[in-house]
Amino acid sequence: MAKDTEGAARRFQGLDTWGTGEILETLWSSQSRATAACLPALPMLGRAADAAIERLSRGSGRLIYAGAGSAGTLAALDALELGPTFDWPSTRLAILLAGGLDLTRGLDGGAEDDEAGGRSRVRDLRPGSADVVVGVSASGRSAFTVGIVDEARRHGALTVAISSIAGSPLIEAAEHGVVVHTGAEVVAGSTRLGAGTAQKVLLNLFSTAVMTGLGLVFDNLMCNVRPENAKLRQRCITIVSRIANVGEEAAADALARHGDVKHAVLGLAGLSHAQAEDALARAGGNLRVALAEIAPKGGNGSCPR
Repeated sequence: MAKDTEGAARRFQGLDTWGTGEILETLWSSQSRATAACLPALPMLGRAADAAIERLSRGSGRLIYAGAGSAGTLAALDALELGPTFDWPSTRLAILLAGGLDLTRGLDGGAEDDEAGGRSRVRDLRPGSADVVVGVSASGRSAFTVGIVDEARRHGALTVAISSIAGSPLIEAAEHGVVVHTGAEVVAGSTRLGAGTAQKVLLNLFSTAVMTGLGLVFDNLMCNVRPENAKLRQRCITIVSRIANVGEEAAADALARHGDVKHAVLGLAGLSHAQAEDALARAGGNLRVALAEIAPKGGNGSCPR
């Protein structure tokens, strides 16, 4: 298998003469290979996630996502999902997409080559040792992204790179390079296909592992999910019910009184809202730690599972 994402694999020549079913099966097969290619990258990704958890657990660091084109869009999508899913503060999140986030005119292809612009944009954020910068580029040659990662590392930030090419400038620039060998695309050079699938998978894994390591998941439940609509309010009620071991009516009442899952669970354990605030502050926002601390005083049997 060719390792260069820009390569034109001979087995896909004549693609435009194939039937739709054959094209779809070939594309599906390439997506499956891209997903499988993520498995050997997990040890690299795990080391990056552990390092990110250590930095971000200091309490003030930011997650900064960087990229251009489809890779940058996938990075931006991962970033934008952290707030609703894990209540990650917007003040601790930044997205550096080449050309900016206004996509009404489509992606700005030329902005990918603007290394100086990338360096300038990350310098404007004043990155430091508590920050984590994640740069994504299939080829690893996006000058915009390489410039951001290199500049951020110079300022002491933890840097993580995801690329399909080992030894690429982006991988060399980052402290933690995560290489996923997706090979040549079915449509030569169209890295929104296999490489894009692998990037999405690895970004999902990285951010979810980091958020879990920071205590923003309890058991396998989104204990920090924001109750922003009817579906999510019901999900919060179910989560409170399961953690506190109470019926949904009691869970709904606690959620209405306390506003979010963590405070509702601690309220059901007998704490006032102010006491729950203090308990979470002492626990660094980790619900399991807070429950363990108050377990001897719990009035209704609520305890970490």
